[in-house]
Amino acid sequence: MTINEALRDASKELIENKIDDAYLKVRMALAYLLDKDKEYLVIHGEDELDEKSLRVFMKNVDKLSKGVPIQYIVKKQSFMGMDLYVNEDVLIPQPDTEAVIEEVLKLAEVINKRKNPSEKIKILDMCTGSGAIAISLAKYIYQSEVYASDISPKALEVAEYNAKTQGFDIKLIKSNLFEKIDVNEKFDIIVSNPPYIESEIIDKLPIEVQNEPRLALDGGLDGLSFYRNISIDAKDNLKDDGYLVFEIGYNQKYDVIRIMQDNGYRNIEAKKDLSLNDRIIIGQK
Repeated sequence: MTINEALRDASKELIENKIDDAYLKVRMALAYLLDKDKEYLVIHGEDELDEKSLRVFMKNVDKLSKGVPIQYIVKKQSFMGMDLYVNEDVLIPQPDTEAVIEEVLKLAEVINKRKNPSEKIKILDMCTGSGAIAISLAKYIYQSEVYASDISPKALEVAEYNAKTQGFDIKLIKSNLFEKIDVNEKFDIIVSNPPYIESEIIDKLPIEVQNEPRLALDGGLDGLSFYRNISIDAKDNLKDDGYLVFEIGYNQKYDVIRIMQDNGYRNIEAKKDLSLNDRIIIGQK
């Protein structure tokens, strides 16, 4: 079977299973398998695939037809100008989260103005998953000391790999929220993209989302459990005037603002992502 024939048959299978962007995904999967770029597939479309490559390719196509995200097939996702490694143990970083990074960078500028120039900005990324937020902040904030925590040891392995691959020193902590965070550690900024999907809604989400780790999706009955718990405990680990930054679901703005108000945060602001959805809530201790 030629490359063109394999791509045609694979695309047909995905379309029959109602998978979006079928041709793009099968091209990505085959290019990854052959360790070539997508242009190679065009130039060599009439080349024969060897039996082993065809077998592995069709196995991956079967995964795609069952809703496994293409990022788990090719083992990467682009985020903030970096190609990060991802697998089935972590949530796939999304472009919307880049808006969180941009807001934290603005806060870092504010903090820098009141700090000694030689003093590092200390940041905790809670529920780090792949490490996307923590690594991005380490990359773009000069003089920063970045910690990243997660309850999943497998997620922390992914975060550690990404930090090393990108060349940044991130302090990783296995912790159920603040359970293992030393109360004496005080941070300028605590940022979190926690699980925020309502438990009963997860099984109604697109199949590709359902194939991401439930641990990283399930925010409890109302989707707000992590916001409540983090808001309560973050104050003990924030410096005076430090900031708590949340990524939120599109419909959670007022609920999360109320939670932060109830826990004594001030100067609470909501920010939008590039799609103009409410995406970020910022509060100050």
